[in-house]
Amino acid sequence: MALRKQRKTLLDIYERLYSHYGPQEWWPGRTRFEVIVGAILTQNTAWTNVEKAIANIRKARLLSPAALRKIPHKDLARLIRPAGYYNIKAKRLKNFIRYLFSNYAGSLNRASRRPTEDLRKELLAVNGIGPETCDSILLYAFEKPVFVVDAYTKRIFSRHHLFGEKADYHDAQTFFMDALAHDPAMFNEYHALIVALGKEFCRKRPRCGACPLKGFKSA
Repeated sequence: MALRKQRKTLLDIYERLYSHYGPQEWWPGRTRFEVIVGAILTQNTAWTNVEKAIANIRKARLLSPAALRKIPHKDLARLIRPAGYYNIKAKRLKNFIRYLFSNYAGSLNRASRRPTEDLRKELLAVNGIGPETCDSILLYAFEKPVFVVDAYTKRIFSRHHLFGEKADYHDAQTFFMDALAHDPAMFNEYHALIVALGKEFCRKRPRCGACPLKGFKSA
């Protein structure tokens, strides 16, 4: 698909979704650090479970890098139990905290000033942080212009024959980033709208009847 047509197609989809759903106001989180914790905890679980885990951390007054650095692993695992895989996720949170203090003295503001590509490479080197989690942190916590790809993205856009079902993360992400202006606010909203569509209509068993993309044809 020529780049101009690709851009038009992606913007047409965005406009349809935005018209249907309105602004999504993502990512849910009171602070930059809370967004990062949520991005790590949401792996392989529903957001409602993450909210319970974060509420436990907040109630214990531990929702800061310094506080999570001090809490023993077993105590952190107990707090985040509602998010599932709690021992693994506690280790991943600790890995991130260790990285943050080793590289930026625990300062998210210092980390945010790092060039996007450099910061992305560093985050991907943290054990337990894969591409989707990494890019969620970059986009939603650091407001970097990185498009987040998830299972909903692949399902929706492959069903509309915009890329193949077996497209890998990098190829799917490049499809968006080559065609769209690198605007963090727009990338934020677009991904949130994709998630809304995936949850409501483009499920494993699709509900196409009232889908806002019903009848859509690419440019």
